[in-house]
Amino acid sequence: MTSAETVQIPNRSLFRQPEVCEIAQVQAYVLRSWEAEFPDLGVSKTQGAPRVYRRADVERVLRIKHLLFVEGLTLAGARRKMLDERPSDAPEAAALDDLLTSDARERILSVRKSLRELSAMLGRAPGTYAEAAEFELAAPSARSAARKPVPSKRASAATVKRGSKKR
Repeated sequence: MTSAETVQIPNRSLFRQPEVCEIAQVQAYVLRSWEAEFPDLGVSKTQGAPRVYRRADVERVLRIKHLLFVEGLTLAGARRKMLDERPSDAPEAAALDDLLTSDARERILSVRKSLRELSAMLGRAPGTYAEAAEFELAAPSARSAARKPVPSKRASAATVKRGSKKR
């Protein structure tokens, strides 16, 4: 039985299922059963496209094989062991907290509040706004309709020129 350290993985970023099966020396149905137990194993580009695997996925397949066949764990035991082996996210969370000062937090919360208000405003049916009275369109009043329109500067300049030609 070959261990994960002695298997040569070609220097590529993506692999098809038959290639992964050949590298790990497992049948396709075995690989598919492992995918059921480890849902994040493999990447499907589109709905109908064949599943492809990243280099990290191939390394995980080899690790799963080692845990199952060499160490004698079950799939559930292998999953638990691999979760335990992952580095904790605590140092990253602490570093993120250091980067986010209270000022940045306040700005993020302000943007979040504004986005929620905008979403609520866009979610209302037309005509149900509380501020609708401010933006209501109304027919012109009788007083404003009685006024004559004021000619623009161009119109008055053209009238002056026409008038000067007649003299």
